[in-house]
Amino acid sequence: MASARPDRLLAGVAGLIRVASALLPVAAAGAAEATAPAPARSAWFGELHVHTNQSIDAYGMGGTRATPDDAYRYGQGEPIAHPLGYPIRLTSGPLDFVAVTDHAEYFGVLPALADPGHPLAKRSGIDDPAAMVTLFMEALTAGKAAAELDAEDTVRTAWQATVEAAERHNAPGRFTTFVAYEYTSTPNLANLHRNVIFAGTNVPAVPFGAYHSPNPEDLWTWLDTQRARGMDALAIPHNSNWSQGRMFARADFAGAPLDAAYAAQRMRNEPLVEITQVKGTSETHPLLSPNDEWAGFEIWKMSTTALDAEGGIQLSEGATTGAYARDALRAGLEMEAADGINPYQFGFVGASDGHNAAGSFEEDNYFGKLGDGTPELRGSVPPKSGDGEAALPAVMALEWGASGLAGVWAEENSRASIFQALRRKETFATSGPRIRLRFFGGFGLPEDLASRPEAPALAYAGGVPMGSDLSRADGELRFFLWALRDSHSAWLQRGQVVKLWLEGDESRERVFDVVCSDGLSPDPETHRCPDNGARVNLADCSYSRDRGAVELVTVWRDPEFDPTQRATYYARVLENPTCRWSTWDAIRAGVAPTTSESATLQERAWSSPIAYRP
Repeated sequence: MASARPDRLLAGVAGLIRVASALLPVAAAGAAEATAPAPARSAWFGELHVHTNQSIDAYGMGGTRATPDDAYRYGQGEPIAHPLGYPIRLTSGPLDFVAVTDHAEYFGVLPALADPGHPLAKRSGIDDPAAMVTLFMEALTAGKAAAELDAEDTVRTAWQATVEAAERHNAPGRFTTFVAYEYTSTPNLANLHRNVIFAGTNVPAVPFGAYHSPNPEDLWTWLDTQRARGMDALAIPHNSNWSQGRMFARADFAGAPLDAAYAAQRMRNEPLVEITQVKGTSETHPLLSPNDEWAGFEIWKMSTTALDAEGGIQLSEGATTGAYARDALRAGLEMEAADGINPYQFGFVGASDGHNAAGSFEEDNYFGKLGDGTPELRGSVPPKSGDGEAALPAVMALEWGASGLAGVWAEENSRASIFQALRRKETFATSGPRIRLRFFGGFGLPEDLASRPEAPALAYAGGVPMGSDLSRADGELRFFLWALRDSHSAWLQRGQVVKLWLEGDESRERVFDVVCSDGLSPDPETHRCPDNGARVNLADCSYSRDRGAVELVTVWRDPEFDPTQRATYYARVLENPTCRWSTWDAIRAGVAPTTSESATLQERAWSSPIAYRP
């Protein structure tokens, strides 16, 4: 691979200086164009989905014994022990915030059953973790609690201990923790899971789980009740790719048509969607977006659909309609035009769903999710004689990805500031690297905004940030996209805008490359950047260091804009190609990379959408 040229290094330094000045608070600059002081917000990165020994599957299937305290230590950059005994640690530095999200269902029960002196162990007579996991799965699919176990006292005590752990590690200005849990509704093994994030530590005595009700609409009602009592929280759906099309259905849980009350309650309680994590990326699917060359990114092809007659897992191709975020945004546009309601006007975040008290979202530092802690167990290298069995089939683990992270733009690293950023959807998702991404739209954005040192202040003053609604106004609609590479990862290749719009009653979509690296420009007809020549050496996973950009920034005008059409826009930024985790595994083992998955990938970031409503 070629080394970096001096002129490229100097240009990168100059770009970083300009970026730093653009991120500083601005008081008087651009005052003639500003109508109010612009908020000085910074990008913060965090984990909103990680499991510890309090989760029954992490404990019983993955062998996890690490605690919520360990999860917070890992988030702060400290090493912890993997269930297989070796140390795991972030190589890209500490995170800014973490939410531990153990399953509400049988919260903390398996550690209690493993303790012979615990009252639950004495009362239940259950001492086999495998038997307990079986009860757990049966209860989830049936949407009820296991009759064999009365564990509310245990759940209450374990939940309170988790709240206390969050409070112990919360350090405003340095590291933020959130009290959280996962609601794990899985009717007939269709994933309707949500992570519930509380604004503070004043929380209910026990979390609302799927055995209270498998209907997510009942979760929203419970959240409304808690909010009325001063306990604000929001729910974040995840793995819609595993929902059999039910996560973003065109009907409610009972099959009735959606109405205004449903839409309002859903958006009040679920302003965000997790679109990428270990179990695949849920942005879109090649069958839904055949003209998007990047639609197949880290698709989890095998989706659990049912149990066979012997109780085993049957695997088949997952549903598409109703199971991916872009499809849901399009459905929302159609419902808005037809019925005046839109339950799917959400923002984006990413997370890992790590079950080792740690998120495995670094490709070159991947240690699996659940019982797949070696390359042999996850299928990336041939098995060795005498290897144990993984908790799940290797073909499934091989399809999992090293993803992802949540990014927010907030005034400070604190619970209040970050929670408000989540609430207003000024958020973005990444597949793991800490790519900083900003996206604004407005009729008052200066045409030369990309070259202005006070660009963020002018963007807030003349437009709206990601996650916002935009109304028709005088002037020309422009979008401002800015992205900065992660210094621990590859250079940026291209910035894109994904447009969804209505023609009559039907939605359409198109992907526009709007800014290219290396001085290249998008083709005016295809709206695609030329190949920048970046390559990966599969002998050692080194990659081109003389191609790509430190920073991508542009002001873009939609060449097909119709001011009378409803439309939704979001940004997507791609890195140059790098090695996938399975290729790293193979190289370290001295074997050829698997052909079941792509040897390389393009890491990326997605902004929350901006909704244009004339």
